[in-house]
Amino acid sequence: MASTASHVSFLPPILTFCGAAVVAVPVFRLLGLSAVLGYLAAGVAIGPSGLSLVEDPQTIATVAELGVVLLLFIIGLELKLSHLWEMKRDIFGLGSAQLAVTALALGGAAYAIGFSAEASFVTGVAVALSATAIALQMLGERNDLQTPYGQRSFAILLFQDLSVVPLLAVLPLLASGAAEQDSLVDRLLAMGEALLGITAVVLVGRYGLNPFFRILARSGAREVMTASALLVVLGAALLMQEVGLSMAMGAFLAGLLLAESNFRHQLEADIEPFRGMLLGLFFMSVGMSIDLALVREQWLLLVIAAPAVIVGKSLLIAVLSRLFGASWRDGLRSGTLLCTAGEFAFVLIPVATGLGLMSPAEAQPVTALAAITMLLGPLLSTFVERMVAGRAEADEQPDLPGLAGQEGELESRVLVIGFGRFGQIVNQVLLAQGIEATVIDKDVERIRDAGRFGLQVYYGDGTRLDVLRAAGAEKAEMICICIDDREALLKIIEIIHENFQNARSFVRAFDRIHAIELMNRDVDYQIREVFESAIVFGRAALEELGTAPEAAAAAANDVRKRDIARLVLQKEVGSMGGAELVVGARITPEPLTVPTSKARALSPETRDILGEGVS
Repeated sequence: MASTASHVSFLPPILTFCGAAVVAVPVFRLLGLSAVLGYLAAGVAIGPSGLSLVEDPQTIATVAELGVVLLLFIIGLELKLSHLWEMKRDIFGLGSAQLAVTALALGGAAYAIGFSAEASFVTGVAVALSATAIALQMLGERNDLQTPYGQRSFAILLFQDLSVVPLLAVLPLLASGAAEQDSLVDRLLAMGEALLGITAVVLVGRYGLNPFFRILARSGAREVMTASALLVVLGAALLMQEVGLSMAMGAFLAGLLLAESNFRHQLEADIEPFRGMLLGLFFMSVGMSIDLALVREQWLLLVIAAPAVIVGKSLLIAVLSRLFGASWRDGLRSGTLLCTAGEFAFVLIPVATGLGLMSPAEAQPVTALAAITMLLGPLLSTFVERMVAGRAEADEQPDLPGLAGQEGELESRVLVIGFGRFGQIVNQVLLAQGIEATVIDKDVERIRDAGRFGLQVYYGDGTRLDVLRAAGAEKAEMICICIDDREALLKIIEIIHENFQNARSFVRAFDRIHAIELMNRDVDYQIREVFESAIVFGRAALEELGTAPEAAAAAANDVRKRDIARLVLQKEVGSMGGAELVVGARITPEPLTVPTSKARALSPETRDILGEGVS
């Protein structure tokens, strides 16, 4: 019995987490609030300060941190080095200004209330950092990541994440004990290890991962692709941790190196479910870390400090954003979105405490302050967003290089599924008018051949909803389905109609029966793959046989008209049980005839097309 109990002992905490999330998140969403608040509130409720259903929040801290790791990997996947370069002014200008000014203000306030100089520095930096997970989750919920304020907010967050590594390196230098114990040789060795780790990730990501994924894709085993995606992310994170750097930054670097990969959309779709679950767990762990006893003990300090931090950071970021070209409204939206302390505060503060830079009496209230801002900040952001949501966006800056109008992968107007002989020509026509479609295909050799000609085609299974979402189907105006698999094509049509009703469906039909089936599925446009080429072929044959070009063109147009009429007729009469209408109906100069009993049930539009053929 004891053995049995030990085997199932892991189930109660899992059930507790799932139950708390299932109850809290829908309630907060029904109230119009962010799901992040639901997770945070659930963590407070089940943690040591609430119902004590989970006694030790540290038991899940390591697993929960993987949510942030996977989040930064997906962020890296959605970026390109060229895009980063276009955003350099906001990343290194606005981002560095925000961190420096905010840290100076918060550190000065901490010093004024009696903190030591070292503790004030750590406090200022830790609270100046913003919660990447919360901000990006809320931007995703609002579908605002590609908006100007969303891109500026992301630029600030990216600089903050990049700054964590040097900040962690600086802390030991500030500690007097570390300066005595660590020699110059030790520090140089540590720096060498870090550089070797980064070099290893870059080389493997640049030269090894695409061939690796191609080999796995040929196997056709979906679960192997998922396992390989997790292997890449967690492997890069572990390597960075082993050389003294941030796991999250390792994952971001891996994602950035794969941003140009043909497999990026498939990887994103495979990682997304794990990211969502673990990120929710991370938010709950933050909620559980809030010590309500400490809050009650130092309530006056926290009641003053928490609103001051939230409002102060919001105003500072709004002013700085305005100086870098944003409107006041967008600056305020960025400010309230980034007003919380960040998840890295829970990394920097324990490290600083361990090095003797902060006493426990200084570290505990700062940790509580960081957690409370993460709980209250989204409330302010939601309130501000509701205030500005109904107002026109006319005063947005139109000249934001790399931000407004950025044609990123997830903003493509057109998604093309399939890059065979049909899809290639469709893509060429779109490119001729400057429309860069996102193209996905699951044929590895075809993707590699396209790359030889400078064309970017991504690996992805179009019959998977998560892959379509990762490829930008929710933002696409049109989805062109150019594959030659009938069953897969019909499945994709169902997914589009259920989930992406904003997009028009343009579909390649295999033959006449398939075309009629697609018409019954209410696609926006369909064409048989050989129909138009056969019409052009026939017209050229007539001209070669001596028919006047005008007469040949008229004959071709007449065939087109009759074909459309017959297709619509077969669709409508076929649905009424008209078995006597066959697909191979003879084309003659005589009108098409339809039995009167069937004609009464046809739509007026069809009767007009058929004209005299309706008797």
